[in-house]
Amino acid sequence: MSIKAAKASDRTGEADLHGRPAVTMRRRGACPALAAPMATGDGFLVRLRPAGSALTLSQFASLARSAAAHGNGILEITARGNLQIRGLRAETVGQLVADIDVAGITVPDGPAIETSPLHGIDPEEISNPAAMEMALRSTLHDLLASPRLAPKLSLIVDGGGAFGLSALSADIRIVAQSGADWLVAINGDGEAAMPVAIGSAEAAISAVGEILRLLATLGQGRRARDIDPALLRTRFPAMDGIRSIPPRAAGMPLAGSHRLEDGKTILGVRPEFGQMRSSDLIALLDLAQARGATAVRLAPGRGFFLVGLPADTVPAMQIAAAGHGFAAQPGENSEHIAACAGAGGCGSALYETRTLARRFIATAPALFDGSLTLHLSGCAKGCAHARPALTLTGSAEGYGLILNGLAADLPDERIAGGQIDFAIERLARTIEDNKDAGESTAACLTRLGATGVSKALRQE
Repeated sequence: MSIKAAKASDRTGEADLHGRPAVTMRRRGACPALAAPMATGDGFLVRLRPAGSALTLSQFASLARSAAAHGNGILEITARGNLQIRGLRAETVGQLVADIDVAGITVPDGPAIETSPLHGIDPEEISNPAAMEMALRSTLHDLLASPRLAPKLSLIVDGGGAFGLSALSADIRIVAQSGADWLVAINGDGEAAMPVAIGSAEAAISAVGEILRLLATLGQGRRARDIDPALLRTRFPAMDGIRSIPPRAAGMPLAGSHRLEDGKTILGVRPEFGQMRSSDLIALLDLAQARGATAVRLAPGRGFFLVGLPADTVPAMQIAAAGHGFAAQPGENSEHIAACAGAGGCGSALYETRTLARRFIATAPALFDGSLTLHLSGCAKGCAHARPALTLTGSAEGYGLILNGLAADLPDERIAGGQIDFAIERLARTIEDNKDAGESTAACLTRLGATGVSKALRQE
């Protein structure tokens, strides 16, 4: 967003009882952007997406220092590659915005437009999504700024390449088909989204504009899933005849060293469970800069890429990253865990999620075959993961275990606080004893069901 606009809009014009400027509050479910921070158990939270998901190392370090100065020093990268800064106070939000301005970080107005993280440097890329994003924002500026659009409206521009975005769901997808043509689809990931238009960049932008107008007409807060298919066909009569290129599965894991076809080396790193302390991030960035890294690209999957490292420096950087709490090797079990800030990081949390996550990794390795996500939520809000998962929710009585659901769902089994270690071990043993040859952990748990898992957990 325009930083000046953010400075103006982070105040309501009123002051609180202590004479501090009041911060505009948003309901839960809205997007906690710079202009509308969200109250959480550890203060205010803001979420931002730099233009193109790109930062210099010095800009990223400046954000980390600002997070320490004005918040609680904790930064997070979300599953969609957005950056969150936690623990802000009403009087420090404006100071954070000022620091972002000084650092020269551009945070565009309106809904986030997610682009392929390696845009412009991936030789396998079909077309440059950054240029498409700029064209969308320029041509559709007024529509994208409409207050009638849902705060969490999501747009994806996928240029293809080694790290594509086919696994991410979105309201509107703009996907490169060739150097000249783009596909526009709505409501879903690369497989499920419904194609509505295909053609030149200009035709794609026009189609996106039509969809935005439809959403604004339907009423405030509506999403692409709310558009009547019959109405959609009146606006896009050729949609049923569209033949698009099948989406390509992501060919590159986030964490680890990757050499692109043109010889460039990038290092993907993931903060443990998506969360990092300012001091650790600054130390990692200082080391990366000293070894020749030139840029950072935030990426879906709760991590980022370091760009520009000479290949011979990567092994030492991977070791250094691990020492600062970052996974820099593919296949680490922590990538299958979504954990919120937890007790000590959030006043709403009822247990230390990260401590328990490490216990799961050590005691229940059978869970981490890649077939499911383990969601550790300190309370029933479920901030860290919005999709069904194997979920452990904190409660006043202990824990609630949900086999395939959200943190707010009714637990399939309740676990007393002092029994959690026993429950973890019992769950791991149940999977090991009951998994058929070739069966995934997720399939095994589904087959056992709530009755089978509950029975196993209650055995002495």
